[in-house]
Amino acid sequence: MTAEGHLLFSVATLVLAQKLEITPALAHGDWFHMIPAVLLGSLLPDLDHPGSILGRLFRIISLPLSKLCGHRGFTHSLLAFCGLAILWETQVSPHWDISTDIFHALLLGYLSHLIADMLTPAGVPFLWPLKMRFALPILGKKNNKKGERFISVLILVGALFLPPHLTVTLPSQVNNWLQMYHDKRTNF
Repeated sequence: MTAEGHLLFSVATLVLAQKLEITPALAHGDWFHMIPAVLLGSLLPDLDHPGSILGRLFRIISLPLSKLCGHRGFTHSLLAFCGLAILWETQVSPHWDISTDIFHALLLGYLSHLIADMLTPAGVPFLWPLKMRFALPILGKKNNKKGERFISVLILVGALFLPPHLTVTLPSQVNNWLQMYHDKRTNF
């Protein structure tokens, strides 16, 4: 997926997440905080590609990362996503007073990048270092800008037409999944 596609997809995802009130920070966050954070987050996974926007800006990080893991390696995994969350909580948050909505938008942008790349035939190694790739190849060919734009607009329009006060809060969803798991285990 192209940088433009990732940027559009991340903003559409942010609108959807805000509308669904995925987290309280995203539901009530400041758009002037969240838009730049989601845009940055959507570009972070491609730091492993020296030709990417961030790869060109931070070559000192990009080149070694590219040599060690290659493009769409470690940075395109759930391990990197969790590592970013832990790094933020342990190293950034205690030392800098940065709003929670920025953190949640950054993580959402990162995750939107992984989901968007999953829509390409190459997919992503969610379970890196395992070689298995996850793909739902809706975008058939490389650099399919029209397809990327269409999917982003579809998500955006879908988010705008959601009924008001329809919420899918993350804590309640996790609780529902745990309850379903518990119910299935007790039935056996």
